[in-house]
Amino acid sequence: MPGLLLNRSILLFAAAAALFAAGCKTDEVKPDSATPAATAEPAQPTAYTCCNFHYSGDWINDGNYAQLPMIPAGTPIKLKSIDRYIAYVEIDGKKYRLGLDYGRTAETTEQWANKLIVKDDPKARLAIWSPAVRKAVQGNQIMPGMTKEQVIMSVGYPMTNENPRLDAPYWRYWWSSWGEYKIHWNGAGRVKEVTGHAETVAHMLAQGHAAPEPAPASATPAAKTTATKPVSTKKGVTKDATAK
Repeated sequence: MPGLLLNRSILLFAAAAALFAAGCKTDEVKPDSATPAATAEPAQPTAYTCCNFHYSGDWINDGNYAQLPMIPAGTPIKLKSIDRYIAYVEIDGKKYRLGLDYGRTAETTEQWANKLIVKDDPKARLAIWSPAVRKAVQGNQIMPGMTKEQVIMSVGYPMTNENPRLDAPYWRYWWSSWGEYKIHWNGAGRVKEVTGHAETVAHMLAQGHAAPEPAPASATPAAKTTATKPVSTKKGVTKDATAK
């Protein structure tokens, strides 16, 4: 009988020790595989507005009415997404929508947005133009003698539904939904004149005339040198024929 009690005591002690050891075992900590890792938005290359944009609230459309507030050419812009006829962008940190309202049958939203969003800052081109042209572009105006590049930077691209070809003799624009004007081109591809309602033309036409850009220095012809011939004096001594 005492031996039986001793055996039971040993068994109870062993069971208690096993339970104690199990209770003291450290649980393994496993990472939560269901939690996704944070991902940063892919960096986009710096891009710029091709030209002066005009907006109403957060809306900018292909009419680009000149009477509305303006975002200058060369302002940083990011394309976020395109949904049908709207390109969602961020301009200088603020969200805007570019709406292809009129030219839908002539080009896609992607094609239109690619014209408006450029990789090279147009301010670099603006800086080399004459002070008169710079002032006109910054004031969203046109002057005779401007090139097509200068006109686009100043007033934007014309609507493609009304201007399917940029080699046409004139481009049709709108100062407002009722204020139409036309930019006529000469044979050299420069502004010949601006026509339309007198009040609209007065808003859009800058004073002066855009002078052609100076030719690069390498294109300037070298100064012509004149050869000199020795002449004889009475004493037989020669002198330079160009000397006085």
